[in-house]
Amino acid sequence: MESSQDKSLPATARKLQKTRADGQTSRSRDLGHLAVLGVGSLVVIVGGPTLMHHLRIALGRQLSFNAETMLSPQLMMERLVDMAWIGILGCVIFALVINAASIAATLMSGGWIYSLKPIMPQFSRINPISGLGNVFSKQQIVTALKNVLLMLILGTVGWFHIKSGIPDMASLPSLGGAAALARVGDWIVTGLLLLLLVVFAVALIDVPLQKFLFLQRLKMSHQEVKQEHKESEGSPEVKGKIRQKQREIAQRASVNAVPKADFVVTNPTHYAVALRYDESNMAAPQVVAMGADLVALKIREVAKAHDIPVLESPMLARALYAHAEIDQSIPSTLYTAVAQVLAYVYRLKAAMRGEAPAPGELVQPLVPPELDPHTRRAAAAQS
Repeated sequence: MESSQDKSLPATARKLQKTRADGQTSRSRDLGHLAVLGVGSLVVIVGGPTLMHHLRIALGRQLSFNAETMLSPQLMMERLVDMAWIGILGCVIFALVINAASIAATLMSGGWIYSLKPIMPQFSRINPISGLGNVFSKQQIVTALKNVLLMLILGTVGWFHIKSGIPDMASLPSLGGAAALARVGDWIVTGLLLLLLVVFAVALIDVPLQKFLFLQRLKMSHQEVKQEHKESEGSPEVKGKIRQKQREIAQRASVNAVPKADFVVTNPTHYAVALRYDESNMAAPQVVAMGADLVALKIREVAKAHDIPVLESPMLARALYAHAEIDQSIPSTLYTAVAQVLAYVYRLKAAMRGEAPAPGELVQPLVPPELDPHTRRAAAAQS
């Protein structure tokens, strides 16, 4: 079994695509925090005064009493409802803007992914052993250290900001109400900007860091890459069986083309290959039909029924069956052997027409031993 240390190869495009289909990608939480804090602060700074203005007017109406108010108590309820609607509307707008900023930041860091797999129930998630392994994973340790560092930096910045603002806060009683509130507001806004600056710096580091950790987690071993290639391209054994089945189907169908052949070479019983050569439009002889066992028997029967010469040449028949394809030219390495048989066929046909004497027995053509499957197997068995 391969350990995680063996996974040194980067994730392939197929694995990255499958991971996205499973709903997984690199996400930066700090980028989302920055978006929420930044946009939230901007909404408070820009829309806060307007909201406070309307609330102040509504509160003023609540605190104003006269004879009409005493005679119509329902007016107090109507004013309370109006004030509540102002507060609810402000909260709804704030929530919508914050959620839109959070979604936008999430899309920026990892893109859009539509998958229901992350929310599907999985019993492995409640396994305490695997859960303990996730807690102490490299990514979780890095995230914990980063959060501790961020907390220390924010605490330090906040401490110095509060410490530097104590003299100003102490002088507030000497100022008027409006001036004191303005100074407090400026002090709060300055603190928010400092905190946002820290979160922004952390987000700049966290986005590439999360992508790096995500790709590290998806690294693959050599065996996984080979297995994926086998799955995507297809198992060589399965592909070989498919090609063999296709070849057998083509061989059975090729029996109908035997009447077009010039001659047939046989094993003599196991293989039969029918060849045709037209020197006017062929660069080399072509195989029009071939087969083994029952198909070979059928080829011989059709050839004899159409008076096509059937010649016994075991090595040539086996070599053609192993290396030639139907409706294709024969391999160049077999040109000489087929030419010898073709010359014999021409003499045989001339004798049958009474134009020449009988050629006698066929002299077996020279076939390179490495092209004969039987010869190769015998040599391999001896070695």
